[in-house]
Amino acid sequence: MTSASPIRLLLPALFAAAVLSGCGKTTAKEPEQAEAAPVEVIRLKKGGVSSELKLPGELIAFQNVDLYAKVNSFVRKLHADVGSQVREGTLLATLEAPEVTSQLAGAESRLKSQEAVFLSSKATYERLLETSKTPGTVSPNDLDIAFAKQQSDAALLESARATHREIADNRNYLEIRAPFSGVITARNVSTGAYVGPSGKGSEFPLFSLVEQQKLRLVVSLPEAYTGYTNPDAAIRFSVRALPGKFFEAKMSRQSGALDARLRAQRIEMDVPNQAKTLLPGMVAEVSVPLSTKDSSLNVPVGAVLNAPLGLFVIKVTDGKAVWVPVTMGRNDGVNVEVIGNISEGDLVVRHANEEIRDMSTLKNVKEAEK
Repeated sequence: MTSASPIRLLLPALFAAAVLSGCGKTTAKEPEQAEAAPVEVIRLKKGGVSSELKLPGELIAFQNVDLYAKVNSFVRKLHADVGSQVREGTLLATLEAPEVTSQLAGAESRLKSQEAVFLSSKATYERLLETSKTPGTVSPNDLDIAFAKQQSDAALLESARATHREIADNRNYLEIRAPFSGVITARNVSTGAYVGPSGKGSEFPLFSLVEQQKLRLVVSLPEAYTGYTNPDAAIRFSVRALPGKFFEAKMSRQSGALDARLRAQRIEMDVPNQAKTLLPGMVAEVSVPLSTKDSSLNVPVGAVLNAPLGLFVIKVTDGKAVWVPVTMGRNDGVNVEVIGNISEGDLVVRHANEEIRDMSTLKNVKEAEK
């Protein structure tokens, strides 16, 4: 077996040395450091932020009344039923109370008797007064007595008239009439039923009457939003019974105080309902427009950094990023109201993120329109 040639043994060693020598030298230039990405900033301006608050509401009748009998009586005839459309003054039921008729007849008799007594005493006084013009015919005392008798009978006559009017008014209560135009929503009696004032003759009302052509939309506005309502703004609402259809109304009344239980203010909107499309008692989804004052500062939603330590905007001061704690107000999905140690004209980062560290230096700052 022949031994390896010295040349063949030397070649691998020389090749390895050449490779190691090449690795220790740099033959190409290193690429230059990439330029820092621009940081877009905006200048703070004052301006209001508008948004909508969705709340449940209730449609109630503009007028709603339960009708009871004024006097104890029996139902003689019913002239309306559930669903009847009635106008103001329409006769709804006729009641019957025989004792009221008897009382009225007695009052009329006493009234006529007292009228006769008064006319007699009046005639007596007038005759004595005429006779007294002749000196010595009638004593002054007799004339005074006649005058006093006339005045007394006049007072008794007025009392008899008042009693007669009272009983006549009670008889008028035997006719139940509609106090306003609307629809009968409940009828709780039948012909022949004994009725009377609530708790005496009947527990439930004879009729329930509601006005349909005009409704109230009632909403309880939470305390936190009471300062952001605009009385002139149009309020939109919808009901489940009419999907895809929206209605508008304007704020008509505010309670001016907070409910002790809900800590909310009651607001009402008048809703015309001539077509009777909406029904009292419907639940509505109401969109209440909210607006802030023009003196507030607002930024794009992306300019607010939601960090573990809280909410911040990144203000640029002397080329450095400063994290400023803020609180948010109204939010319309695009802009948000911010409150903190910032003022109009300050520059803040438009797209805040945690990669921009607090007090770090910003080299490539670009101001953009808000």
